[in-house]
Amino acid sequence: MNPLTPPGVSVRQHNAASPSTHPTHRVFEGGLPALLIVTLAGLTLGFFLWESWAAPNLGSALGEIAFIALPVLGAIAALALWLEYARYFSARAGVTFAKSLRHDAITWAPFLILWATYIVPPNLATGSRLLVLAAMLFAMLKVLIAARFNQTVREVLLDFVATRAAIIVIAELAAVIIGQRPGQHVSESSQLLLAVWGRWDAVHYLNIATHGYQGTEMAFFPLYPMMIRALGLLVGNHLVAGLLISNACFFFALLFLYKLLEREFDRTVARRAIFYVSIFPSAVFFSAVYTESLFFMLTVATFFYLRRRRWLMAGAIGFFAAMSRVEGILLLVPFALEWYSVYRTRLVENLRSLLPAALIGCGLALYMAYLWVVTGDPLFFSHVQAHWNRHLAPPWVSVTNSILAIAHAHSGAAVANQALELSFTALMLAVLFFGWKSLRPSYIAYMALSVLVPMCTSSLMSMPRFALVLFPLFAILARWGDRPWVNNLILAFSLPLLGLFTVLFADWYWVA
Repeated sequence: MNPLTPPGVSVRQHNAASPSTHPTHRVFEGGLPALLIVTLAGLTLGFFLWESWAAPNLGSALGEIAFIALPVLGAIAALALWLEYARYFSARAGVTFAKSLRHDAITWAPFLILWATYIVPPNLATGSRLLVLAAMLFAMLKVLIAARFNQTVREVLLDFVATRAAIIVIAELAAVIIGQRPGQHVSESSQLLLAVWGRWDAVHYLNIATHGYQGTEMAFFPLYPMMIRALGLLVGNHLVAGLLISNACFFFALLFLYKLLEREFDRTVARRAIFYVSIFPSAVFFSAVYTESLFFMLTVATFFYLRRRRWLMAGAIGFFAAMSRVEGILLLVPFALEWYSVYRTRLVENLRSLLPAALIGCGLALYMAYLWVVTGDPLFFSHVQAHWNRHLAPPWVSVTNSILAIAHAHSGAAVANQALELSFTALMLAVLFFGWKSLRPSYIAYMALSVLVPMCTSSLMSMPRFALVLFPLFAILARWGDRPWVNNLILAFSLPLLGLFTVLFADWYWVA
């Protein structure tokens, strides 16, 4: 009996599912067709790298060398990645290395469509757009294959597709049948069905990505518009780039959340949590050009790695969270609490592992440094909030202001908006108050601070959207949801409001 073989697994099964650390010599196990697909895909990527970069920028001699070298290097790199991913997938999915090779080879086939640049007219498809399309198909096929063999990916994918499809259909129908709110509105696309997703704050993010920061737009943190700009160079459309980023980030956010809560509790709680967050009333913002998906993914991923004691990875991801929204800096608190829970009896000798927490602060500091150079005010992102009637105040001031606004409102819409903001604030506080014993101190501290910070801005505006990224909220609800009546209550609350919020957002009515 091999001492490294897991209990209940035969040596033969273990060897099949766990190939050697260096499986290069097993490259033919997937079969000749699989090997050819991956090799041709690598050669294709290498050739188009030569054509787009090396040929225009290198001299004739170096260009001729690159013409041979880059396709060969592309093929070698593709084969290496194929082998490494197959090794990882076979271990995680419990399938043989050969089966993993065969299935993963399919995902490389889309890169062969790059040769269509010589067939399709340039006005229909450029090389960069075909590359993005190939990369999307590559990723989608990998997810579909993973879903076939892995329950976690399968359940996340089902929730993602079911809820996103419903939201997209509702939004598009609302835009076509009802039409936008009367008045002048920005249109981020001439295509009505695409323009639906460029409402309200999305306009600011797209404008930053296109023209850079201007005036009050410095209230919006830079990571998301930078990503839109980078991907937009390949796609050729910033709105499409934003939609791709938001939806991809949301899928991985659900995946991280599932794995995090599965470890903390069990699959049932994890499944309920990802479903509850997917149907939360303001979940339409996960599919729009907003930072919600990106920030949600980054915060959950930070906790995921914190719980695995991978301090450097948690700090690095926290750095990007702090560059996407100011609330990212709050991740310093759960980082410190998780670190303390591990090393409480030997703090001094383990201070080195606390250093990655500084990366989180660097994310905010980097943007503050930029603002200092540009405006002379490193806190300009905060001071400009006065444009939206926000300023620092005790948390009860925001509640009082909302109540007074209802009392002096002259329209039903104003009363409804303020009532919704009060209701969602009350929901967050109630779940926090009654559920604080359900989660670890780091989770509760993060949720409490994330509720407190917006309440200290003298306004409850956008509280339904702020609640959307509080994953501890959904973890608590998921634990309570094992009672049928609680589960039914959550569904009855979420689904109708999600439909309403989606219609309002699509038709240029203020939601959150």
